[in-house]
Amino acid sequence: MARTVWGSTVGKKTVMAVSGLIMLLYLVVHMIGNLKIYFGAAEFNHYAHWLRTLGEPFMHYEWTLWLVRVVLVAAVVAHALSAYQLSRRDIKARPSKYVHTRPRASYATRTMRWGGIILGLFIVWHILDLTTGTVHSGGFQPGHPYQNVVDTFSTWYGNVIYIVAMLALGLHIRHGFWSAAQTLGVGSRTRDRALKTAANVLALLLTAGFIAVPVGVMTGVVS
Repeated sequence: MARTVWGSTVGKKTVMAVSGLIMLLYLVVHMIGNLKIYFGAAEFNHYAHWLRTLGEPFMHYEWTLWLVRVVLVAAVVAHALSAYQLSRRDIKARPSKYVHTRPRASYATRTMRWGGIILGLFIVWHILDLTTGTVHSGGFQPGHPYQNVVDTFSTWYGNVIYIVAMLALGLHIRHGFWSAAQTLGVGSRTRDRALKTAANVLALLLTAGFIAVPVGVMTGVVS
């Protein structure tokens, strides 16, 4: 049954929608946590430490965090794989260009695929920068996330990479949220306007919330 569902276009779209919503929920929580940087180093570092002790004593140190990471990796892989296969299926279904011009799609719709690639590359860079410290600009300090974040956004390229990725994320969410609602059967003629408004507001809030961190460092509010 699982193979049948995955093999169908509807099944792949459903997997893409559900995995996208899982990542969206994480992004909301992640953004709220990031904004704690405005309360100072002690507050932000304490929050980072709390993430590793979440669930204790029932869960061992970092077990909950690793569980979240596993779920996120599974969601990212499922989302990317279903998107790729749906794209290939769409290309095979129309190997030649349409004779008639298709209605002009929105900017977010036309850049969904490129936006996904940009975000995929950003995730790799973000992990290597602030989790492993492999490509970190300054002297990476394990256990001191506040200073590591300030180091990253004290460089012009760190700001450019992050802000461009967050703008791509906003466009991705703007189209993806509404698309997921349609796939899961939530959309209707009466709800479409509300869903599109919710998608726009959510995309705007997340983009602004994430970009607020590098802006805070660049302006000296966070230092």
